[in-house]
Amino acid sequence: MAHYRAPKSGLAREAQAKIDATFDCREAQKCLEWIQTLTGMDLKIECHEDKKLMMNFFYNVLKDGTVLCRFMDTLMPDDRKLDFSTKAFQPTNTVAFASARSRERIGIFLEKVREYGITCTSSFQTDYLYEKTNLVQVCTCIRAIGIQAQTREDYSGPYIWPKKAKENKREFTQEQLQASKQTISLQYGTNIGASQAGLSFGKQRMIID
Repeated sequence: MAHYRAPKSGLAREAQAKIDATFDCREAQKCLEWIQTLTGMDLKIECHEDKKLMMNFFYNVLKDGTVLCRFMDTLMPDDRKLDFSTKAFQPTNTVAFASARSRERIGIFLEKVREYGITCTSSFQTDYLYEKTNLVQVCTCIRAIGIQAQTREDYSGPYIWPKKAKENKREFTQEQLQASKQTISLQYGTNIGASQAGLSFGKQRMIID
């Protein structure tokens, strides 16, 4: 996990600091509250204005992938529900097994995210959460799931996310397309309104007798 990894230094530390600086405490809280509403789980959500404290809380709630899988299961259709009887969801006292299963659960969540229609650019890599390297992208992913969920007819949760943009396809007739070719765009340049009035350049020529 993140606490087993040696602290970053140099450029890696600067890059991590820039990522952490973009973390939005209110957005993280909103994500957790939405997950809690859908799953019915009591996440004992804490509200922190301090980014470091909120990042730690957000990470500790989601880091082992269990909450994320429970959350994603509520959105999936009946024929694509998760099987929580598999070994990945069984408790273990072995540290190595616990680590591997946490990663596996996050991987299962990400697989269901792709099935749900979330693009790779809105998803995240396992290490972003498990190693705590980019919690901002984790928030982005949950937000994208929320936006997508609101477009589904079987969604019964709260509508708290922005509406997904809809395609507004335009159809032009052949006559309209031909007419557009007769119009010269101003990007090609124009001399309309061009004038040298008021312009002066250099010193006037002085004629001395």
